[in-house]
Amino acid sequence: MAERPGRVAALDGLRLLAALAVAVYHLTVAWRVDGVHPPAYFLPTASHVTVYGFLGVELFFLISGFVIAMSGWGRPLGAFFASRVSRLYPAYWAGIVLTTLVVLVLPVTGGVPVSGLPGPAGTLANLTMLQEPLGVPAVDTVYWTLFIELRFYLLFAVVVWAGTTYRRVVLFCTLWLTVAVLAPSWRLPVVDLVAVPDYAPYFVAGMAMYLIYRFGPTPLLYGITGMAWLVSMARLDDRLAQLRPGFAVPSWPGYLFVSLSFALLLAIAHGWAARVRGRWLTVAGALTYPVYLLHQRIGYSLVRTGYELTGAPVWLLIAAALAVITAVAWLVHRYVERPLTRRLRDALARGVAAAAAEPQLPLSAGRLPSGTWPQPLSPR
Repeated sequence: MAERPGRVAALDGLRLLAALAVAVYHLTVAWRVDGVHPPAYFLPTASHVTVYGFLGVELFFLISGFVIAMSGWGRPLGAFFASRVSRLYPAYWAGIVLTTLVVLVLPVTGGVPVSGLPGPAGTLANLTMLQEPLGVPAVDTVYWTLFIELRFYLLFAVVVWAGTTYRRVVLFCTLWLTVAVLAPSWRLPVVDLVAVPDYAPYFVAGMAMYLIYRFGPTPLLYGITGMAWLVSMARLDDRLAQLRPGFAVPSWPGYLFVSLSFALLLAIAHGWAARVRGRWLTVAGALTYPVYLLHQRIGYSLVRTGYELTGAPVWLLIAAALAVITAVAWLVHRYVERPLTRRLRDALARGVAAAAAEPQLPLSAGRLPSGTWPQPLSPR
């Protein structure tokens, strides 16, 4: 099978579309613009369409399975660890700081705050990205997806540790999907915690489609992808049932959204988007993560403050908030994420290398040669 590694530019554009879909959902559906009325009160037509933007999270997980398999291929475990940590944390730390400042500083009149904060100790705990298992409220509720990503990285790190090969990734996909299907009947909290059964099919499909991209299609890989799609369809009603938009949400557009997400990634896996290139795609990929981290509570604060101070149309306030968030996301990427990611990755790589090496202490530091014992002091 011919290998076809390399960066896939189309994924960058697809990721930004997923982030914007989630952002538009949150700002047009998932909150009370004036503290009383949902956005559907102000956007009665648009909200019935944008409500399906919450499924951008599923598209994220599909892409993540593809990208993590690609980025972990051929890397030792230490390099994989350094790469993932340095990729996730700098923009995340900036997001916590900026979100906290905006929620505290922006004037919100009428006594209706946009959202609360977990307090100083809780905010500091959020810096670990482990606030969910620590039982601490998140600075921004969109962070729930990051803990799912962390668990995926932990699981895939086992494959990286063993050595990433076609056979091992196929076996990993098969076992994980099997556990995801059986987990609800087992009702074991530890399995639910580790295996993430609700979202595992998306990661599995993404990895299988990366194998298609790298090595070419086979009936086995089509089978894994198709099975993951079927399991995703079976679980989608539960996701839709969690919505409380204040109006009925038909299921079929959700099925269409997820199916189209699978189809787009499969098209990329077949190389049909190889000619989709351009610097704007690189910029889109760079903006995706900061936009996702910043959009919700900062967006809520901007829209509500603008509404209370100006009374401008809600759609205009939402568009302006997204423009501001996108601009701030670029600043975060340019002046925080890009320089700090490189430094953090290099520091972690040095730490991993030092941990892997046998420490050698000089004799002057008090270390005795191997096989010798300290001699007792002679009495004077």
